[in-house]
Parts: sequence; C-alpha cells; structure tokens
Amino acid sequence: MAVARRTNRGPSAAAGNRAALIAAAREVFAAAGYEAPLSAVARAAGVGQGSLYRHFPDRTSLALAVFEDGVAELEALAAEPRATLDDLLTLITEQTIASTAFIEMVSAYADDPRIIAVRDRVAKVLDGKLAEARRAGHVRADLTTDDLILAVGMFAAVLTMRPAPARRVAAARAWALLRRGMDA
Repeated sequence: MAVARRTNRGPSAAAGNRAALIAAAREVFAAAGYEAPLSAVARAAGVGQGSLYRHFPDRTSLALAVFEDGVAELEALAAEPRATLDDLLTLITEQTIASTAFIEMVSAYADDPRIIAVRDRVAKVLDGKLAEARRAGHVRADLTTDDLILAVGMFAAVLTMRPAPARRVAAARAWALLRRGMDA
C-alpha cells in the first residue's frame, strides 16, 4: 500500500508552517513540558523536522517564539487605554496556568540575551501600568517593577509544582497572598 506524500508547497508555505509550529509548540510544551521531543512538535504541526529546524534552529528559539506571542498579547493589552495593572496580571496568570513550560525555559536560560530581551519587554509593559496604579493609589507607592517581576516569578514557580488541574486554585491563592504585599 502506497503512503500518500504531502505535496511540498515550497516557500509559499513558510509563514503557515511557522505559525503551525508555534501553535503546536504551545500545545506540546504545555502538555509534556519544555523538554518534550521536538519531533512531537513537528508532527503536531503537520510538518517535517527539516521545516521545524529551518524556522527554529534550537529548542530555545522555538520556545521564545511561543513566549514572544504571549508578550505581544501583553503589549497589545497594555496599549488599550482602559487596561489596568490588574488586567495585565490576570493575563500573565492565564498564560502561566496554560503553560508552565515557559517558566522552566526562562529559569534554565536566564542569561540568554534573547530571554533577557523578552523579559525586558514584559518589564516595560508592567512598568507603564504600575505607574498608573501608583498614581491612582491602587498599589503601594514604593512597589517597583522589579518587585512585580519577582512576584510573577514566585507565582510561576508555585504553579510549576502543581498538576494542570490544580493550577487555577493555586494561582488564586498565591495572588491573594502576593496582593497583600502590593496593595496600598
């Protein structure tokens, strides 16, 4: 029995393949962790491993592409005039609950300049909304962006130790405790 071969669509498929790989990586890493086989990502995306490596030369590059999508969501939310610091923290919470694998990556490669650049983008987004929250008296006047980054890291570390079904409850409890130290 002959196996049907996929038609190679060439360069015109590149953008679609890249998007499929990012979506598949989000799912595979969420289910199996950061060390999941990259072959599983390629399979889930419906592309060959060659296509995966053309777009993403290593695991960190692929994970960063997924992580950057999340940061772009944060940046888009922060650009909305009515968005608040709480809105950003809620989105970060949802992203973290969905996939703790990226916390593993950020922790494992903390000195990678690419990860530092993405972390700086998150800090910039938080910084703008933190300033607004301070002016409105919603948070302590001495709360800094570094404090928020630390709180997000602590929160994320708690979630990485929980099975997926228990993360939402753990997230609510962790933020309730952290908010006590943040509120004005």
